[in-house]
Amino acid sequence: MRRFPGKVALVTGAGHGIGRAVAERFGREGAKVVVNDVDESRAAEVARGIAGGEAIAVAADVSRSAEVAALFDTTLERFGTVDVLVNNAGLIYADRHFLEGDEAWWDQVLGVNLKGAFLCSHRAAQIMVRKGGGVIINMSSGGATRAHRGNVAYDASKGGIEAMTRAMALELAPYGVRVNAIVPGLVRTYEISDAVAAERGSVVPLARLASPEDISGPTVFLATEDAGYMTGACVAVDGGVLVQQRSTPVDTFPVSRFPKID
Repeated sequence: MRRFPGKVALVTGAGHGIGRAVAERFGREGAKVVVNDVDESRAAEVARGIAGGEAIAVAADVSRSAEVAALFDTTLERFGTVDVLVNNAGLIYADRHFLEGDEAWWDQVLGVNLKGAFLCSHRAAQIMVRKGGGVIINMSSGGATRAHRGNVAYDASKGGIEAMTRAMALELAPYGVRVNAIVPGLVRTYEISDAVAAERGSVVPLARLASPEDISGPTVFLATEDAGYMTGACVAVDGGVLVQQRSTPVDTFPVSRFPKID
């Protein structure tokens, strides 16, 4: 299927994992893709491998307004517009017990995960409103409505993402701009053994960890005309994790890692 011929999709944090899979999927469906990552070499590698459409790599730290401005300026110089923005960039390996947290940790996680999504969305919305339409897709987490041990800052950022998704959807709907969010479950985005993957996947009703490609399909769907009456939605793609009511036997931040306070 080629559902995005002539369209421009900008995907942040697309140098690996979910972002990479989303960028590659847009490319296969005919979109011109802007591959953003804080790591220029990773972004370039992904852009070179995207088949079926044009792709460029643009390195930028989305928590910095000047770099976001340069990211969009480069996109407009090359492709002239932005039709779809996927706010995927995020810090997911910043686990720290609340008692060991500090201001720098909080600012870093919220800066990338929440402020970055705001900065990119604000610039994209200016473009989309002027042309009468567009799609913004935010990447949330089950931590937005539940909680992960060791992830107070991360969960707060994702709660903010879902609140921002709803509020942006309400304010941008009259201009023809739709805003939705994807809520991934447990995704195998980094190198772990098959045994560890099977153990962690055992807590999922569908009995396995997701692959990045499992998330990319629903993400790209939200940008299609088939989803044209969807806005303000947070769509769970988690294998059933959030619907179950039972204790998790496997935790990546167990109580044994909690600090001992004298």
